[in-house]
Amino acid sequence: MFYVYVLKSLKDNKLYIGHTSDIKKRVEWHNAGKQKSTKYRLPLKLAHVEIFSSRSEAMRREKELKTGKGKDFLKKIIK
Repeated sequence: MFYVYVLKSLKDNKLYIGHTSDIKKRVEWHNAGKQKSTKYRLPLKLAHVEIFSSRSEAMRREKELKTGKGKDFLKKIIK
């Protein structure tokens, strides 16, 4: 199983979109400050998750969510 996840910064309310095969470990990694792109935006909370059977599907969805339409979709579901 592969996951596309969206983290929301409780510091600045910005979103981070990524994919992983171990969602729990990845969220812990982010909140431990080990990810360069999010370490100054801590704490982070898991705001949205989608599950896929293949890495390629997850990567495709991650790219979609990073587009203008994808960001609009996320803003509607994550308030």
